Amino acid sequence: MSAESPELPKIYILDRMNGDLFGVPNSDVYLVISILLFFIVLELGAGYWNRSRRSSGDWIQEVLSYFALALIIKPLIVLVTLAIGSVILPSFASSLASWPFFIALLFYLLIDDVLQYWYHRSAHEYPFLWKLHRSHHQAEEMGFFVSYRNAALYYILMPNIWWLAVCTFSGIGTAVALGIVLKQLIIISSHSAVAYDKWFYKTKWAQPFIRVWERIFITPAFHHAHHGKSKIDGISDPNSNFGNMFSIWDQLFGTASFTTEFPLEYGLENDPKENWSVNYLYPLLKTDDPKSELSKGFQKTSTIKMEATVVELEKGKNYLWCTCGLSKNQPFCDSSHHGTKYKPQLFTATKTSKAKWCNCKLTKKGPFCDNSHFEFVDNKK
Repeated sequence: MSAESPELPKIYILDRMNGDLFGVPNSDVYLVISILLFFIVLELGAGYWNRSRRSSGDWIQEVLSYFALALIIKPLIVLVTLAIGSVILPSFASSLASWPFFIALLFYLLIDDVLQYWYHRSAHEYPFLWKLHRSHHQAEEMGFFVSYRNAALYYILMPNIWWLAVCTFSGIGTAVALGIVLKQLIIISSHSAVAYDKWFYKTKWAQPFIRVWERIFITPAFHHAHHGKSKIDGISDPNSNFGNMFSIWDQLFGTASFTTEFPLEYGLENDPKENWSVNYLYPLLKTDDPKSELSKGFQKTSTIKMEATVVELEKGKNYLWCTCGLSKNQPFCDSSHHGTKYKPQLFTATKTSKAKWCNCKLTKKGPFCDNSHFEFVDNKK
């Protein structure tokens, strides 16, 4: 080994991987396990597990995904990064070790979370990443283990896990260890069936506190809305609220949807309910169900029509107008937009009447038809 890359920094970096907080080796691991145990007791005590509708496949996927992430994927990414870094950028090893602890902590957390925001958002906007992430949204009820319900490849490609490894290599592993614990506390609590913020929303004097808190950190109400089945309930918004620890990214990039209520239904519309092994090991495994996005050769097809549909509207009722042109229930949304950058448009009828709704998706007055399809047809001639 060259003089510029002595053995000592490598050993030092490996020591920093242990999460030596407060003088206790591997304390970050113990703290994360303690958080999990706390929420297990909390959800059990509240009776959620007794009422759970989870199938055995749900439990297998969620538990397997957690242990595979914690024991295989994350450690392997860190080891690969350390090995590559020691060869390509040996001078970067421990280069940030002299940073003040809290500066290092903020540096790690802010970049980690903005990376995960964009990765999560991309997983809702691009077909391949959506297929790796969609099992996370198949859960029909919330619970802390839902936090880890994704395909294995989703985690392997996750940029903030690689960022964790880079920061560890740079010598701020202790800050990373605490950051992981703090972030897991926010993520697990925001997925839990026991939502701590309900009390704050219902208690008048406590409401100002939760209003400030939710503008900084992800709360259960904020994230549960992201898991709601459909925007038609006026609470859910699966195409918003992509943040993981901080809600500031959603506010900054225009995807925040704040609510004090919780969805009545979770999961995916028209869910083919693939086997857990397909969900976890896609694209290595695929289903034979042609209706599933995880089947070989699956393609979404356009259902756009150059004619309007007469819709009978009922005063006070919510409707979702399809904007992607993929719904099989035109002109209404059937959630076919998942994995695209399109979002359905929520419309609440102000009176009982009949109206012509657009099917060509060219209207400038959506959901109403403005005869743009005539202009389109004329231009094609």
